[in-house]
Amino acid sequence: MNAQPSRTNFSALRQLALYALYVVFGLAAVVWLLGLAANSTGSAVTGGAIDAENDAITIALRTEPPQLDYGRATDSSSLTVLFHTMEGLLTYDDEMALIPGVAERWEIREDGATFWLREDARWSNGEPVTAHDFVFAWRRVQDPATASAYAFIMYPVKNAEAINRGDLPRETLGVRAVGDRILEVEFEQPTPYFDKLVAFVTFYPINEAFFESTGGRFGADADMLLYNGPYLMTEWVHSASMRWERNPGYWGDHKGFIDTINVGYITQDVNARLNLFKDGQIADTQLVPQMLGEAMERRWQIDRSMDGTVFFLQLNFRDGHVTANKNFRKALLLAQDPVEFVYKALKEPSYMPAVSLFPYWIRGAEDYFRQEHPPIPHEYNVAKAREHLELARQELGLEEFPPIHLLADDSPLGSISAEYFQAVYARNLGLEMRIDKQIFKQRLAKMDAGEFDIVVSGWGPDYDDALTFGDLFSSWNLNNRGRYSSPEMDALIRIAQSELDPVRRMEAFARIQDLVREDVVIVPMYERGWSFVVDPRLKGFKRRAVGPEVDYTYARIDEQAAD
Repeated sequence: MNAQPSRTNFSALRQLALYALYVVFGLAAVVWLLGLAANSTGSAVTGGAIDAENDAITIALRTEPPQLDYGRATDSSSLTVLFHTMEGLLTYDDEMALIPGVAERWEIREDGATFWLREDARWSNGEPVTAHDFVFAWRRVQDPATASAYAFIMYPVKNAEAINRGDLPRETLGVRAVGDRILEVEFEQPTPYFDKLVAFVTFYPINEAFFESTGGRFGADADMLLYNGPYLMTEWVHSASMRWERNPGYWGDHKGFIDTINVGYITQDVNARLNLFKDGQIADTQLVPQMLGEAMERRWQIDRSMDGTVFFLQLNFRDGHVTANKNFRKALLLAQDPVEFVYKALKEPSYMPAVSLFPYWIRGAEDYFRQEHPPIPHEYNVAKAREHLELARQELGLEEFPPIHLLADDSPLGSISAEYFQAVYARNLGLEMRIDKQIFKQRLAKMDAGEFDIVVSGWGPDYDDALTFGDLFSSWNLNNRGRYSSPEMDALIRIAQSELDPVRRMEAFARIQDLVREDVVIVPMYERGWSFVVDPRLKGFKRRAVGPEVDYTYARIDEQAAD
């Protein structure tokens, strides 16, 4: 767009050049590490991580899944477990292309969609997966009593939003079973990306009779779920371990190759996971910068990937919070530098400084979205930040600002992030930040309750479309935990949901991108990447930008690779 270059200044160009230099340096370092590893003939680990005789592997999860009721699940750990044990109408192949799941074929029209279900899709109790299971599950998501934070993702279905508001009965949802094997969906508005949506966990089916038999404990334990994916969860010792076994009733032979996946450890401690990897107890682990030197000495193959997630400070717009004041938010934005944060505080060569709500890999009409619609460059300007802070103080009628409640999880990265911003805002703005560290599950609960001024947060993609980020700050999205509300934002999101012309649709996303910056809905931090190592005997392991954080469904054991 012609207006975009006028936003550029020398400060922005300096930051972008520095950013490019950092990225090149980070990539060069990784290439050097990979080259060093390629010259090694040594094996990374031996022992319990890979049990070739029993076709089993042992892995670690970072956090205990807080919610395996997939009508309510929102976090990455729960979604990882569910991705391995459940399947929706469509799923992903090992190259992230959509492929048939429970539906063997489908048709997306302007007014709706039809899915033809396969005969051999079975629940783990032997019963067939039917169209009725999808109707029951989708109606339950929209029932206000379910309180599904992801109810919004189903709003393209006729009457979904009205049902979720309590204005219509759930039986009026635009989905019906035509016999056992045909599912008909009626749209509220044209939704050309609907096939991408139905691969997400919120659209998974539920066997109604089994659900009723759980007495309100659906998803609470391993035996409180029926499974239809490539793996069954046969054991769950809460906060300690899980066991996933290959599902003998799964319809396909294209994934789920390893007989047993033992989740032997659940810990956020990266050092503990590294020690487990060194001792041959787990098959893969993340590396943080401090670990790269030892990894090189051991001549491990170090891999790198971006996981698609954008992290940011989410601000509370509720009454009674100073963050509801726009000048206060502008002060927060101007007083920090994401380049400094990533490369001096986090020191993560696999991370990128965030410049937008939309990550770099999101596609536009013909090219990457941010190539077609460059975001407003960030300005780091402490003097201007202090001017906005003084305006905020006057508007709020304060003698001085009260302590700011900064919510974060208790992981090492959460702690580093919270302490960095506490120091930066004390130094540049004279603000007192009181850090509230919580375990992952409790942080989510406090976010839902609005018990924060600022929260260290992030958002990963649910499906491969710009809307997975673009509708995050709609007024009806319960994942909009700061309760930002803007009629302009809502109108733009409505356009992005239904516009069939890809150019006009991307123009709506471009305005969403700018509005997020102008209203300071978030303070962008970083796009997350991973440096990681994998036992060389484990082939086909994936880290994904869309879908689960880690994916073992296409993995195999190759015992000869260690020789």
